[in-house]
Amino acid sequence: MLRHTAAMVYVDGYLVPVPVRKLAAYRSLARKACRVWIDHGALEYMECAGDDLRIPPTVSFTSAAGAKRGETVVFAYVVYRSRAHRDKVNRAVMADPRVAAMGKLPMPFDCTRIAYGGFSPIVRGRAAKKKTR
Repeated sequence: MLRHTAAMVYVDGYLVPVPVRKLAAYRSLARKACRVWIDHGALEYMECAGDDLRIPPTVSFTSAAGAKRGETVVFAYVVYRSRAHRDKVNRAVMADPRVAAMGKLPMPFDCTRIAYGGFSPIVRGRAAKKKTR
């Protein structure tokens, strides 16, 4: 296990292949999930739909996510204070009745194809805030 060297945060990352025709339904579900994670203490929650995924000579996100014809890739991440904080937040999220209700809805993607992992940042940068006059 890596120790936090670049920043005292922990990040969960996701790659999700989503049918383009179901992207609006996915966005709706993601907005609900965002609210739940933030309500339980996540510092930041971001979901991004791919629109420039095949950039030679790199391995494309489309390939990495196993996206099929008619699918795009959603890249998502959630930021926490630490891995312990992540574990606490995720336990609360999984016990939240809003998540149970979402689980009863038809999913706009194949849940078995999500790539997920927890990450310790090794480099972190931020733009300096400009002073206003």
